[in-house]
Amino acid sequence: MKKVLTAILSAALAACTLFGFAACGSAGIDKHPYTITVGASQTPHAEILNVIEEDLAAYGYTLEVKVFDDYITPNIALEDGDIDANYFQHTPYLNTFNAEHGTHLSSAGKIHYEPFGIYGKGVTQEDYAAVKTGRTILVPNDGSNLARALYLLQDEGYITLKSASFTESLTTEDIADDKGNTVKAAEAQTVAQLLEESKAGAIAVINGNYALQAGLKSQDALAFEDASGDAAQLYANIIAVKKGNETHPKIKALLTALCTEKVASFIAETYSGAVLPVFSAE
Repeated sequence: MKKVLTAILSAALAACTLFGFAACGSAGIDKHPYTITVGASQTPHAEILNVIEEDLAAYGYTLEVKVFDDYITPNIALEDGDIDANYFQHTPYLNTFNAEHGTHLSSAGKIHYEPFGIYGKGVTQEDYAAVKTGRTILVPNDGSNLARALYLLQDEGYITLKSASFTESLTTEDIADDKGNTVKAAEAQTVAQLLEESKAGAIAVINGNYALQAGLKSQDALAFEDASGDAAQLYANIIAVKKGNETHPKIKALLTALCTEKVASFIAETYSGAVLPVFSAE
């Protein structure tokens, strides 16, 4: 039976993006051998994880999901060995976090993509397209997400950046021409609320999970990132682990359960295009 399960896990995981490291970071992950503890944002990450609880039970694991409401503590918890994996971020953010905090975290597999959306306070599609100046524009201030927001605003004609070369380290200081707009950076989890508190005419670039948590729907967006472009792979949300645990049996089981038609269907039916699977379902 063990040989059969191992074969199933190995075959299904070929569809997910794995990286081969020695299991040098496995000490924390082995503290509770039959429990997989995953840190996640509530929406959509924890909701997606809850779909696979029974599947992991069939593999002999109990799934424990710990919900976090920010982008820092789940990485600290992972580095400290308090959780086995986390699911809330993309690789550019993880790389920036490692560089800034001295952590040793790695991607074990790509699961889904959340296109960045632009939302408005009392702004119609016609108004958004016609008036590209004089607006308050709110953007997330964290690492690569700020750069991502600025590129989207440039694509939409609201700002011009100093350089045409792509970089993940942009700040608002890299805006060459704000075209009469006022760009304000704030913590990602506060942007939706700040938009609600703004005067009519303001717009905001909001992370997909925080847009969903704020009750914003894909049809509410004034613009989205191009889901057919490179962003879907670059900014895919990942299962992150302590470096060395990418091929640990727990992580193999977790990815196997996630990379399925069942999960792909749940994402499609639940999020109406605000969340898109990037794995090949088995």
